Amino acid sequence: QVQLVESGGGLVQAGGSLRLSCAASGSSFSISTLRWYRQAPGKQRELVAQISSGGTTSYADSVKGRFTISRDNAKNTVYLQMYSLKPEDTAVYYCNLQTSLFGTNYWGQGTQVTVSS
Repeated sequence: QVQLVESGGGLVQAGGSLRLSCAASGSSFSISTLRWYRQAPGKQRELVAQISSGGTTSYADSVKGRFTISRDNAKNTVYLQMYSLKPEDTAVYYCNLQTSLFGTNYWGQGTQVTVSS
């Protein structure tokens, strides 16, 4: 069983930055794909960024050049560094881990990011 705990959310002014962290339990972290999703009020959850076990990253067009996903396998932690934040980045951000063996998905509880204009 995998547990994910996000932290680092908060209130920030437009143009500011935040770094989200997601700490995972379990032994499969290093061989899993890790993702950050977000869900704004009244909208569907959307994929923001992902990083493979090999370190390959991809991003939603809306955050390219502003957000960076990274992982520290020694700490079982994935990060989302967010720069140049915009009000439209306001959402609850969720960490997701997908195991390599069966593709099982695990989710964190979410952390609120609010960007004021």
